[in-house]
Amino acid sequence: MSKSTSTNTIATSSLSSSVSIASTHAESRGVHISIKAEKLFEVGGIPVTNGLFLSFILLILMSAGALLVRKKLALVPGMLQNIAETLVEGILSVMDGILGSRREAERYFPLIATIFLIVLFSNWFGLLPGVGSILLHGEETVPLFRAPSSDLNFTLAMALITVVMVNILGVTAIGIGPHIKKFINFGSPIAFFTGILEFVSEIARIISFSFRLFGNIFAGEVLLTVISFLVPYVVPVPFFFLEVFVGFIQAFIFSMLALVFTGMAVQEHEAHEKL
Repeated sequence: MSKSTSTNTIATSSLSSSVSIASTHAESRGVHISIKAEKLFEVGGIPVTNGLFLSFILLILMSAGALLVRKKLALVPGMLQNIAETLVEGILSVMDGILGSRREAERYFPLIATIFLIVLFSNWFGLLPGVGSILLHGEETVPLFRAPSSDLNFTLAMALITVVMVNILGVTAIGIGPHIKKFINFGSPIAFFTGILEFVSEIARIISFSFRLFGNIFAGEVLLTVISFLVPYVVPVPFFFLEVFVGFIQAFIFSMLALVFTGMAVQEHEAHEKL
């Protein structure tokens, strides 16, 4: 019974980073939903929101974890290193099927793995106890922490970085001239309109990347918070584990789409060489 109560407490206290339960009167309580990230303070005139603040913390923790893992690497791997190497091998196998060779998979693995880990932990950090429920009292009462993935600024930034990197990889694969020719081509009317469609598709990728991730994570956290507010015992637990699963799936989809777009650039390069 105590174990169930503990799990339920975690689910209940893991309030949405974008939704806070605030009291307007001593006798009344309500659910306040904020789509945009709330400003905490300013640094040199630049506003720092609760989503950006948690992003910095996530960056520091991931960097420290990477340095620690690198320091612990050994020629004779232990159990954790064996598990990590097995996961890496599995990811490389998936990338082999898309990129066509192990050499290409190893070349782009750091980018795809980094995207996956950043999105994954950005999704999961919103489920930690205290995220969204620890309030900062000032001119307005706002949550101190907000999951980065529930902030549209973060998802838009990730989308822009991904699309820009795909285009940079395309330039390195086929050269800057042929790559630009994909978007600006006056060879024929069909080629011209195809270039316009290519340009529009790049914008569509940015929009779909950012809004898909933001929408799924934000909606899930709102659902979890509302359920926890209305029925605070037992009922929120399955929704909590559902959000853990959804966070993983969204990170997987984001990284796999980045991999597919990268694979398209590599295949175009190979086709160009054959011609």
